[in-house]
Amino acid sequence: MRIILMGPPGAGKGTQAKVIANHFGIPAISTGDIFRANVAGKTELGVEAQRYMDAGEYVPDEITNAMVRDRLAQPDAEPGFLLDGYPRTLAQVEELDGMLADGHPVNAVVVLTADSEELIARLLQRAQIEGRADDTEEVIRRRQEVYTEQTAPLIEVYAGRGLVVEIDGMGEIDAVTHRIFDALESQAG
Repeated sequence: MRIILMGPPGAGKGTQAKVIANHFGIPAISTGDIFRANVAGKTELGVEAQRYMDAGEYVPDEITNAMVRDRLAQPDAEPGFLLDGYPRTLAQVEELDGMLADGHPVNAVVVLTADSEELIARLLQRAQIEGRADDTEEVIRRRQEVYTEQTAPLIEVYAGRGLVVEIDGMGEIDAVTHRIFDALESQAG
C-alpha cells in the first residue's frame, strides 16, 4: 500500500499516519520529523532547513526531494509507505511520479479537512505542551496560507487520477481513524 496523507498543518496527519502505517505494516515517512531530526542534530541540511521552517516557509524542493528519494530507497519502504508532508508542490508531484516509475504507483491520497481557526487553536495548544518554538501564531497562520497556496492544488491533480479520499479530520482520534479506514476500504473495494 502506497498512501499520501495530506491536510493543513494541525489536521492530525502525524497522529493518523502512525496508526495507518501500523495497520498496513508500512513505514510512516514524515518530512517534518526528518527535518526536525536534522535541525536537532545540527546537520548541514538541518541548519539550512531551519531558516525556512522558522519563517513558516517550505524547505526547497531540491533538499526535500533528495531526502525523500533516499528514504524511499530503504528496504522497509519496498512493500509500501505512507508519506506525510510530501509532496507539497506540483514539482514534487512530478518528482514523486518519477521515483515511482517502477510500476508501483500511489494507491490513495487521504486528505484530512478541518476548520482553519480550530487548527490554529490546536497548534498553539500543541506548541505550549511540546515547547515547539516554530509554532507561534504568526508562523502557524503563514503555514496555513502556504498550504492553501501551494499544496491544495495537488489535491486537484490527484483527484483527476481518482485517488483522493477526503476525510473530516476533526473529532476524536479513533473516529477520524475509522473514517479513514472506511474510505480506504471503499476505494479499494
